[in-house]
Amino acid sequence: MRVAVIGAGSVGRSISRELIHNGHDVLIIDEEPDPDQTSRVPAAEWLLGDACELSTLAEANLESYDHVVCATGDDKVNLVVSFLAKTEFAVTRTVARVNNPRNEWLFNDSWGVDVAVSTPRLMTALVEEAVSVGDLVRLFEFQQGQVHMVELTMPESSPYVGRRVGDVPLPADTALMAILRDGRAMVPQPDEVLEMADEVIFMCPPEAETELALTLNPDAHLRDDDEEDEG
Repeated sequence: MRVAVIGAGSVGRSISRELIHNGHDVLIIDEEPDPDQTSRVPAAEWLLGDACELSTLAEANLESYDHVVCATGDDKVNLVVSFLAKTEFAVTRTVARVNNPRNEWLFNDSWGVDVAVSTPRLMTALVEEAVSVGDLVRLFEFQQGQVHMVELTMPESSPYVGRRVGDVPLPADTALMAILRDGRAMVPQPDEVLEMADEVIFMCPPEAETELALTLNPDAHLRDDDEEDEG
């Protein structure tokens, strides 16, 4: 797979190293990479230039890349490059870093963004996942928010603790993806018995979250997005 990474900061370099380690071809585009930055990812190709300029993206032959990852610390740059990658170079998939959570609403297909990664929101989700028992925690969004990955740690009071996975009535278009137990990831089987403190991971549409939470834990604390965005 050929991937163009926009931005040679710590995030862009880390992503590039991981992609190269996994056998992918990586081009890093940065306006002012210094020798120290380039020396940390020697296996990548490098292009000096402003990624917001069509001439730079044309020089990179961006149309020949499968994915573009916009990893700069500037949301405006990440949006502009995603838009150009989609509209001018027909790149198959774009991934864009969201630095300011207030800008998340912009990172959608209207701006050419296939996947938006909000570091603050992701960190919040991981903290909540680590400390919450019985509440549904949204971990990630796919397909411009049409599908969510969510997690719930089974409380002792759940009506489905001690019952089979196959007995859990799931909302429409909801799939149980994994059970995390005792440091192991388990593929859920219909006859697997759910235990207290199991971390269960689902993929579901946003409208199924409330029903799913109340099914597994009738006492779940439900939060809407307006409450999350206050402050």
